[in-house]
Amino acid sequence: MVPILWAIRGKDSFFSSIERYSAGSYYERVKISEPNEFDIMLVMPIPRIQLDESDDTGAYYYVSFKRSPKERGWLKFLEEDGKLSAFKMLDALREIIKQEVKNIKDVEVTVARKKAGSPAITLQIKNPPSEISMDIILTLEAQHSWPLSTQSGLKIEQWLGKKVRRDLRLESLYLVAKQNKREKVLRGNTWRLSFSHIEKRMINNHGNSKTCCESDGPKCCRKGCLKLLKYLLEQLKMKYPKELEKFCSYHVKTAFLHSCVTWPNDSDWHLGHLDDCFQQCLGFFVDSLQKSQLTHFFIPQYNLFSLEDKAKHHFLSRKISHELNNGFPVFHENY
Repeated sequence: MVPILWAIRGKDSFFSSIERYSAGSYYERVKISEPNEFDIMLVMPIPRIQLDESDDTGAYYYVSFKRSPKERGWLKFLEEDGKLSAFKMLDALREIIKQEVKNIKDVEVTVARKKAGSPAITLQIKNPPSEISMDIILTLEAQHSWPLSTQSGLKIEQWLGKKVRRDLRLESLYLVAKQNKREKVLRGNTWRLSFSHIEKRMINNHGNSKTCCESDGPKCCRKGCLKLLKYLLEQLKMKYPKELEKFCSYHVKTAFLHSCVTWPNDSDWHLGHLDDCFQQCLGFFVDSLQKSQLTHFFIPQYNLFSLEDKAKHHFLSRKISHELNNGFPVFHENY
């Protein structure tokens, strides 16, 4: 990844300030199976911006500049109405990566075909005997207060404390190049709020007491629960790829974060109670599936489950209930 990052910075002076940020299961140390998927955010600082909501979820925005940016390179990515085009920026980045991949000789690397509406440029790396997939996600970093839609989210006062919540909300705002499929005309100029950097901090500093899971502190099973939740969904998706294609690890991560708020104390997550805690988290997730309601952890007005997918929610809910009642046979199956 490092040579590609250098190439991106060197090929176009506009991208020279881009930085790598590692997100996802592997970097949160919550991956059970052999890691074969990695998420890399390429974070680009952006000067003062204006955000305009593109729908009523509170998650998708149009980005424009408050005043003409000093770095003129931004101008080539603006639409006629002054909105910053996620599509144009992603395309420019994809072209640089495609050219650079040709120079990699020691490993076979290809750039996967575009997936409609996906914010990622995916690299497939042949690494015998397996294949590694790396998602590169273009991310804007704005020194901008969090939007109004986030005001009553991040309800961690009882779990991590008021001060931690206040400090987290002072962090930069991240926006990823993500097509809003609810737009009437798909122009590719929407950006979605991302809280990967905040989620990583919370998962790695997860204790109600500051010493939780430190070398000489008491150990809890929070990370163990999240690993199992992700692994269960991963295994079920392998078994029922078509029925479960709409579900992703972010759904179980969100359910897990809500569970941490519901049971805020370290004593609720005693290391020896992994089984019970895992089933408790699963119970929360199944309940969300049955109601077709999974509230975004940071944006309370945003339901991550689309009501038109109710049948799929009920399908997954039945499969998880079957696993729960039968000692998780899917953990022992091979595909």
